[in-house]
Amino acid sequence: MFITFEGIEGSGKTTQIKLLAEWFEKNGRSVLMSREPGATPFGKKIRELVLDPDQVFNSTFTELLLFYADRLEHVETLVKPALAQGQIVLCDRFLDSTEAYQIGGRGIEPKWVNQLNDMIDLRPNLTLFLDINCEEGLKRAKQRAELDRFEHESLVFHNKVRQQYTHIAKREAARFKSVDVNGLTPQEVHQKVLSIIQKEYSL
Repeated sequence: MFITFEGIEGSGKTTQIKLLAEWFEKNGRSVLMSREPGATPFGKKIRELVLDPDQVFNSTFTELLLFYADRLEHVETLVKPALAQGQIVLCDRFLDSTEAYQIGGRGIEPKWVNQLNDMIDLRPNLTLFLDINCEEGLKRAKQRAELDRFEHESLVFHNKVRQQYTHIAKREAARFKSVDVNGLTPQEVHQKVLSIIQKEYSL
C-alpha cells in the first residue's frame, strides 16, 4: 500500500501523514513515513539545495533533474524495500508534485517530465490531494516557519501549481482523490482522509 499526499505549501500534508500513520499503527499495521525530497542522506543534500531561498539555477532543467535524482535513490533505498516487507508507505510528495510544480508552475514541456517518469517503475496506489486556497496556504506557511525557496514564489506561481493539480485530479480520478481542507481543523481533515482510505481499501 503506497499512499502519497500532495498539495501546495501550507495544505497540511505532514500533519495528515502523521495522523494517518498513527491510525494504521493502532490497527496493527507497520508504516513508513517518507517525503520528497530529503528522505535519504543523499536526498537531504538535494533538499537543502532546492529549498534554499538564496539558490539560483541558471538552467531550466537543473531543479527538475535534482528532484529525479532524489526520487530514484528514494524509491530504491526506502520505498521498494518497505513495500516488499509488507509495510504501508505514506509519502509527502511524489510524481504528481513534479508535474504540478515543474509543468504547471515552471512551464516545462510535459514531454521532458514524461521521459523522466519512465525511469520510475513505481506508482502510488492512492494519492490524496489536500486542496486549499493558495492565499490561505501561503498564510499558514508564513506562520509555520521561515519561508523556503518555493514558498517565496509568487501567488501566480502557486495558483498555476494548484491548477495543474486539478488537471491531474480530473485525468486520474480513480487514483487521485481531492480533499477540500479550507476552513477545517486537522482532525476534521483526518476524518475525511480516513473515509477515503476505508472506502478504497474496505477497512
